[in-house]
Amino acid sequence: MTARSAPAQKATPAPAKPAKASRRRPLPARREAILAAALEEFSAQGFSAARLDDVARRAGVAKGTIYLYFRDKEALFEELIRSVLSPVVGAMELALRDERPVRQIADSAVEIFVREVYGTRRKDIIRLVISEGGRFPKLAEFYHREVLARLFAAMQALLRRAAEGGELRNNAVVQFPQLIGAPAIVGIIWSGLFDRFEPLDVRGFLRAQLDLIFVDPRRP
Repeated sequence: MTARSAPAQKATPAPAKPAKASRRRPLPARREAILAAALEEFSAQGFSAARLDDVARRAGVAKGTIYLYFRDKEALFEELIRSVLSPVVGAMELALRDERPVRQIADSAVEIFVREVYGTRRKDIIRLVISEGGRFPKLAEFYHREVLARLFAAMQALLRRAAEGGELRNNAVVQFPQLIGAPAIVGIIWSGLFDRFEPLDVRGFLRAQLDLIFVDPRRP
């Protein structure tokens, strides 16, 4: 009698490998992680020296994943400007349309800038545009269109109202609204270069500029 062959045992399936964290992450969260990593990498290396490989490593994704969301490094930086700075620009535009006395509105704008820009990583994006915009004119043009042009248009409309109400010491600022915004840029540059040696009270600095521009309502 022939011994029966032992029944073949089914092969035990190999345990599934855990999915990578980036694959488990929801798509919007993955996109936000890439933007956050881009801000870190651009701030550390500068725009020109930053590599998408390093952005991907910081974000915990494959380099190819970045291209699912952004065409190239410039498109990534443009979206950083749009997503991080545009909400603040919108809040500033809304504040500048207020019906209060113009000096009070300007004081509120100072508070928005100090709280939402100067006190956050948003100022690093502006610093990057200042330092790298000359070599990357498309980025400078994008920042001008998405940020500066909108802010200066809102400022100019407000300053015209101030001029009509006799609130300005010199109406030339209506033609050159950059005069009212320049101290904010100086404050950002100062914070990156000199603040460790000589800290600047940026809120007081900006309000001092407003004192030079607006008539003191307490004086007859």
